[in-house]
Amino acid sequence: MSSLKRKPLVVVTRRLPDAVETRMRELFDTRLNHDDAPLSQEALSTAIREADVLVPTVTDEIGAGLLAQAGPNLRLIANFGNGVDHIDVAGALERGITVTNTPGVLTEDTADMTMALILAVARRLAEGARIIPDDDWTTGWSPTWMLGRRITGKRLGIVGMGRIGQALARRAKAFGLSIHYHNRRRVPSHIEESLDATYWESLDQMLARVDIVSVNCPHTPATYHLLSARRLKLLKPEAIVVNTARGEVIDENALARLIEGGEISAAGLDVFEQEPAVSPRLVRLARTGKVVLLPHMGSATHESRTDMGEKVIINIKTFMDGHRPPDRILPSML
Repeated sequence: MSSLKRKPLVVVTRRLPDAVETRMRELFDTRLNHDDAPLSQEALSTAIREADVLVPTVTDEIGAGLLAQAGPNLRLIANFGNGVDHIDVAGALERGITVTNTPGVLTEDTADMTMALILAVARRLAEGARIIPDDDWTTGWSPTWMLGRRITGKRLGIVGMGRIGQALARRAKAFGLSIHYHNRRRVPSHIEESLDATYWESLDQMLARVDIVSVNCPHTPATYHLLSARRLKLLKPEAIVVNTARGEVIDENALARLIEGGEISAAGLDVFEQEPAVSPRLVRLARTGKVVLLPHMGSATHESRTDMGEKVIINIKTFMDGHRPPDRILPSML
C-alpha cells in the first residue's frame, strides 16, 4: 500500500482574501496569519526554518541574514506582490531557492490610483473633502476660493514606461495630457504612436519640461533616489510629483524641503521610504494641503488582491509539480 504524498508546508506571512486562503488550505499544508500583523523577526525566522514555501509580502524583509537561517526544505519564496526589492533574490538563488512574484494583476488598479492622485493634488480634493465635515464652509462659494490647477493641456512625465506607466498614459491621454516618458529602454514605436508619447533619453531634460511627474518604475539599486535633490530642483515651481511605485525612488527629505520652500508646488504619495513610518515633514505638509498622502492603496481592490493570490497559488502548484513557475524572478530581470 503506497503512502500518501506529503503536502508542502506553505507559510503565509499576512492575511489574504478568504477565497485565496481557503484554496491554499485545500491544496497545501498552509499556516496562515489570522492576526494580519507583520510577523516579528523571531516568527519570520521560525517560518523560514520550517517552511517548504514562504509567501511573504512587501512588509517582510527577506535579506541575507534571514536567508542564512533557511531550513533545508525551503525551496520557494512565492511573493504576494509584484515588487521584490524586499527579497535578496540573488542570495536566495545561491541557496537553491526559487523566487516568484505576481506581475500584471496590479496594472489597471495602480494606474487608476495614480490618475486619482494626479487629480486629487491638482484640484485640491483632499482639502475640499475636509471642509464640509469640519464645518468650515461658512461663506459659501467664492470665485477665488480653493483654486486648483487644470490638467488638460499639461505635460505629464512618466518615469518608467512598463505596464503601469503605459496604462497611466492611456488614462492621462484621455484627460488631455501630453505624454512624455523616460525609460531604461525606449518602447516600441507602435506604442509611442498610440499614446502620442515623447521619449526622453535624458531624465534631467524631461523633468525640466513637464508639469506633472509620475514615478512608475521599480525600486532597484539603480533607481534608489533616482529623483534626487538635484533632479527635483530641475522641476518647475508649479510642478506636481506623484509616486505610486516605491518610496525609495524619491529623496523624500529633498522633496519635502522643496515643497516647503515653494520650489515645487505639491505632491501625491502612496508609498514612502520608511513604510509604515511617514516623514513628519510630509505629514505637516499634508495638513496644509500641499501634499496628499495615502497608505499604500495603489493595488487595494478586491479584484487585484484575489488575482494576486491566484498567481501565488499557480506558482506554488507549478513548482511543486516539478515545472518552472510562470513568474520566476532572476537577478538579471531586476
